[in-house]
Amino acid sequence: MINTMQQIVIATRKRGSRDVIEALQDVGVLHLVPVQGSGVLSAGPLTGEDAEFRRESERLLARAETTLTELGAVRRVPGSAPAETQWPALLEEVAGPAAELSRRRQALDGDLDVARTYGPAVKALSELSGGLDRSRRVSLVPFLYQKPEDLGALQAALQGSLDGRFEVATRPLSASGFVGAVATLGIDRDAARAALGKARLGELRLPGRFDGQPISDVDAELSRIQREGASQRDALERERVSLAERFGPTLFAVRDALSDQVAIHDVQGMSARGKYSLVMQGFVPDDRIYGLKSALDRFGDAVSYELHPLDSHHTASVPVELKNTPYSKNFELILGMLPLPRYGNFDPTGIISFFFPLFFGFIIADIGYGLLFFIVGTWFATKAKRGEGVNLAAMNSYLSPDVMGKLGVIIRTMSTWAIFWGFLTGEFFGNLAEHLHIFYVNHAWIQSIWGITVPGEQESGLLPIVFPRLASYFTNTALISTLLIGMAMVLWAWLIRVQLASRHGDKNHLWEAIGMLGGLVGLISLGFLSKGGNQLVNAAIYKDFSSPLLIVMYIGFAVFLLGMIMSRVFLMIIEILSQGGNIISFARLFAVGVAGAILANLATDLGWGLYEKIGILGIIVGVVLALLVHAFALAITIIGHVLQPIRLHFVEFLTPTGYHNESGVPYNPLRRLSPASLSKK
Repeated sequence: MINTMQQIVIATRKRGSRDVIEALQDVGVLHLVPVQGSGVLSAGPLTGEDAEFRRESERLLARAETTLTELGAVRRVPGSAPAETQWPALLEEVAGPAAELSRRRQALDGDLDVARTYGPAVKALSELSGGLDRSRRVSLVPFLYQKPEDLGALQAALQGSLDGRFEVATRPLSASGFVGAVATLGIDRDAARAALGKARLGELRLPGRFDGQPISDVDAELSRIQREGASQRDALERERVSLAERFGPTLFAVRDALSDQVAIHDVQGMSARGKYSLVMQGFVPDDRIYGLKSALDRFGDAVSYELHPLDSHHTASVPVELKNTPYSKNFELILGMLPLPRYGNFDPTGIISFFFPLFFGFIIADIGYGLLFFIVGTWFATKAKRGEGVNLAAMNSYLSPDVMGKLGVIIRTMSTWAIFWGFLTGEFFGNLAEHLHIFYVNHAWIQSIWGITVPGEQESGLLPIVFPRLASYFTNTALISTLLIGMAMVLWAWLIRVQLASRHGDKNHLWEAIGMLGGLVGLISLGFLSKGGNQLVNAAIYKDFSSPLLIVMYIGFAVFLLGMIMSRVFLMIIEILSQGGNIISFARLFAVGVAGAILANLATDLGWGLYEKIGILGIIVGVVLALLVHAFALAITIIGHVLQPIRLHFVEFLTPTGYHNESGVPYNPLRRLSPASLSKK
């Protein structure tokens, strides 16, 4: 659910406003918004001494953050900041060495890259030059080429430009190329370069400080870098780590204190200011009002404030904080793919927390796969309890322990539903449990539960299968089951739209939602009357008023027409067909699940067939082969198994509710980063 907010306006003396803002930082519950100044109150950027103080704080904060980045410091243990007057000196003491160290590391890394990239070519050119690279009269123009025929084109271009006043020497550089140099008089250097261009070859230019140096000198320097660079890099790294360990905790503490100081300036800039007063406004959750009042009441008459309840009509700037049960809160991770709902809308986290793992389990419906997912979820949860995250280098991202813990709960819930549905479908790594006669189809059970006559002879086993989704005689029943889920979800979505439109007093959307509800009820009734569309052209079904479904259908379509007229949204005629398609989309739960189950059965049948033909050896080969096929099948289908339930929630369910029409502002209260005692120094 969305936490209920109240608006608050705070007025205080300008002289003591810093203490009030620090108290608000300490309590950490007030979400501030800008105040529009008028009359004797002004708003906007700070001026005078306040502006200068803010610029200095921001400069020091940028200096602290840059230094921490250059040191690569990681916060491991808390540190304490010195007195505020010592911050500039401390930052200068650390920033200079950190910047110099960073510069040296970057320069060395650049030299190492040059040595790796150009070292072989430079060494070959140094051997080719024979000392000519130091000549004052002769110039060397180095180049690279890939095919021997390129050299012929260069020779022709040089002859045409220099008429024999040149020499070309080459040497194989690698399996895929050659290096060469053109020796010519210094005055002909530009002509030689032009000839390279005509032959579509480029001159080899060395980067940075190596450009223009004699090749032999560059070769000597690159050789030295290759010999000593790694040890120099290690020494610089040790120096960096030493600086980070020595100054890191203190720098983090100073950075946090400066962030709090800049936040105070930001609050002052967002407030309306007079000569002697300052006015702030913002929002506070209902369940944290007591803490805010306690923080402000200790200032007595120096602070005045008013709290105002919010209605549902003017909520564009009201921040949104989701408030869910400890279990549902884990699924905010999934809802985080979408913008927050607008205040006054609804929070679908609770719905997603139940139906998303349920739908996933319905698709997988395999005890073996469910157990595998449970192991993965347990691994995530165990890592989170140890405070460990996971670095996903391939995706350039990091899963924090908090995210790992939430994923652990989500995955284990999904796996529990997969195991539950696996017992109903009788699937354990496909049909392995059926081969072992653990699960079997009990004809009497299927007849009594679903009213379906099962063809063939009665099987035997330990546990009866309740939901044989792969059986041809059960296909229609399984498909209708998923469509019934779709009907319930889409109708529920429009009921939510009715509720929201009624709460907001939005008559147009209210009538539209009522009309769509009626139209969907009519369409669903028509679908059952016409037996899935097979008798749509049978006029008799539209006259038999003995059927309650016919009456419901006519009432539904009448409500649809009324809603369309009252809302004046005549495109509802097209939209009702789209919503019918949304219901049919829930057949994905059946189709995607059946496709994955067929692949699982094929994998198991392959291994079982080898066992039956080869015997003991077949068991070993069959198990290995079946596991490989199972892993491949699961790998290529798992994305769809996860994305399809997400899509059904985000598109088919949330779209009718109007969830995507407006987004909310995240609740971001003013909070202190540094210890409260620091501000009193």
